[in-house]
Amino acid sequence: MQYTTLGSSGLRVSRVCLGTMTWGQQNTQADADAQLALALDAGVNFIDTAEMYAIPPRPETYGATEQIIGNWLSRNSAKREQLVLATKIAGNGLAHIRDGSDISPQSLVAAVDGSLKRLQTDYIDLYQLHWPNRRSPHFGRHAVNQVRFSETDSIAQQAEMLAILETLGKLVQAGKIRYCGLSNETPWGISQYLKLSAEHNLPRIVSIQNEFGPLHTKDWPYLIEQCQHDNIAYLPWSPLAGGALTGKYLDGQRPAASRWTLVQRNGLFRDTPESNAAIRAFCELAAAHQLSAAQLALAWVNQVDGVSSTIIGATSTSQLAENLAAFELTLNHELLAGVTEFLRQHSLPF
Repeated sequence: MQYTTLGSSGLRVSRVCLGTMTWGQQNTQADADAQLALALDAGVNFIDTAEMYAIPPRPETYGATEQIIGNWLSRNSAKREQLVLATKIAGNGLAHIRDGSDISPQSLVAAVDGSLKRLQTDYIDLYQLHWPNRRSPHFGRHAVNQVRFSETDSIAQQAEMLAILETLGKLVQAGKIRYCGLSNETPWGISQYLKLSAEHNLPRIVSIQNEFGPLHTKDWPYLIEQCQHDNIAYLPWSPLAGGALTGKYLDGQRPAASRWTLVQRNGLFRDTPESNAAIRAFCELAAAHQLSAAQLALAWVNQVDGVSSTIIGATSTSQLAENLAAFELTLNHELLAGVTEFLRQHSLPF
């Protein structure tokens, strides 16, 4: 396992981050325990979760993933200091989480306390804002004209960001969180948080996790370049596009208990003729080089300049083992050229 520094934090994290959002829905406590054992044995020390997990987000599964991790930590407390544990506060729009309200100073304090209780830990290493209060191109909104900008909005949003940072600063001082990060943000959002933290001597954002992979490269190179120069760790989520890049959803397939069978949010805008053509081409490229499509995708993401640690998830230990093996691969010139040609032919298929 290779390790890297998490932005300006000084924390050393594995190049693989174990994603956990299926725990509590597709996976049981026993499944999670087995995945943690496999990942830690492989050298993974970075674990990512969120208060809204498991996925799909439902009142019945809110906080379930954190509780599963907390149960494991209660039995493995000696390993806590070896881990970098990250979680996130949910943004607005989910009625069962604080009535769908915005992230605010009050909701931050309540969310952190709730996560600490469920995780059964005294501190969170990396606390992230899951998505911004304002409309932004996260979760596929880059493909439709849903974002409006105005100077008035900008002023209000900056004041809101300052209040959030001030509260995060108090939580850092209280020892409840160590470092702060963003998720599903834009270059403007990153810039504002950096500017405000410098002007007001508040915690500096050390990381951002956004969707990134061969089917979804909108951050490359623009946002990733900013992360590189501003020393912000870039943490790709869903590098396999919700499992689509394995090819298991081609031609309308819906395997039993798979993510797209459980929740259609991704399938609705990703299961298109364009994405199917791209997935088929990527699977053929991987097969021509005796690799699975999942391994090629993960190995490619891992070698993109500016990527710090890739968030991977799995519903079985066999899937997890296959994914972990991808990070041991070195892609030769011919294969990299093949991926480059794929990206030229299939730019943002969803």
